[in-house]
Amino acid sequence: MSGVFGFRPASFGAEPSGERLARIERSPHYDKEAGAFRNPLPAGRTPRAVRSRREMVKALLSREGRSPGGPVPVVRPELSSPPASGLRLTWLGHATVLAEIDGRRVLFDPVWGERCSPFSFIGPRRLHAAPLPLAALGKLDAVVVSHDHYDHLDLPTVRELAESDVPFAVPLGVGAHLERWGVPPERFHELDWHESAEIAGLRLTATPARHFCGRGLRNPQRTLWASWTVTGPEHRVFHSGDTGYFPGFAEIGAAHGPFDATMIQVGAYSEFWPDIHMTPEDGLRAHLDLTGTAGAMLPIHWGTFNLAPHPWAEPGERVLAAAADVGVRAALPVPGGSFEPSAPALPGSPWWRDLGGERRAAPTGRPVRRLRRP
Repeated sequence: MSGVFGFRPASFGAEPSGERLARIERSPHYDKEAGAFRNPLPAGRTPRAVRSRREMVKALLSREGRSPGGPVPVVRPELSSPPASGLRLTWLGHATVLAEIDGRRVLFDPVWGERCSPFSFIGPRRLHAAPLPLAALGKLDAVVVSHDHYDHLDLPTVRELAESDVPFAVPLGVGAHLERWGVPPERFHELDWHESAEIAGLRLTATPARHFCGRGLRNPQRTLWASWTVTGPEHRVFHSGDTGYFPGFAEIGAAHGPFDATMIQVGAYSEFWPDIHMTPEDGLRAHLDLTGTAGAMLPIHWGTFNLAPHPWAEPGERVLAAAADVGVRAALPVPGGSFEPSAPALPGSPWWRDLGGERRAAPTGRPVRRLRRP
């Protein structure tokens, strides 16, 4: 039972049941005895997290370096003309990315809400406004959701998208949330890892990730989390969703790459939960596993919500250093910024430095490790 006296707020979504639950229980990635999906590599609790929950709470409540000292620059993207190369990525903040690929438009993890929370009055609030209204994006060919956490699956955004005719691709179990929020079953493809759907001439494939799920007060692991590949006639892209580092990235690259661009989670890391979110250095390692030094990397999951003890802009600073170290072409646009991965120069100016907070060491971040060129 979730909520108070069995009441389940709409923001909590819905638990899988019926044939959906039966399909989940048939998944090779589901442990029926435990009643939970399994990670490709176990994600355990660190000795530090086990030793001191109070220490973790104190770190999360600290305000030092956790927010910008001034307004985050935001640009309204220019999307009226198609990309000259056939592929363009627009970072709309956090993990939300519009990928224009071979004449189609795919929106990943759309979050336009003011807070990533089940409630409108409490929870992590945006550090910057959305670069443009959702309706201003124009026609979409597909919406892809990586998992059901509030900073990736946003109730008001889904309800607005439900009024259009855009199809969704989501991990197994997440369809229960969509149905409760008004998206009819014929409008979404619900996939297990390694399953694909053909949408608008693109192949969308759910691939493994190392994370967890849940929206209610209790957290049964009965909705899946995933990374995603999108393959068009000419281009291929990868979106990591949320994940800890694991060796499976190389397998994903071998099966679905090489990628023209990757969108890789690099923020909200901590030594309190090292197995479920990547550090910037882990993210660079994942990109190398996926596609080597080919293609471009767009760091995501940073700069929009305050979700971890590290300084707000530290991920951008660490990506700059790590990318230069291994020869990866990393794009670091301001929120709303677009780029074509094949362009000779990618946006890489450290725009966050004038706002403060980027150079403080993060006491809860995994130690920086030097990466080697492959």
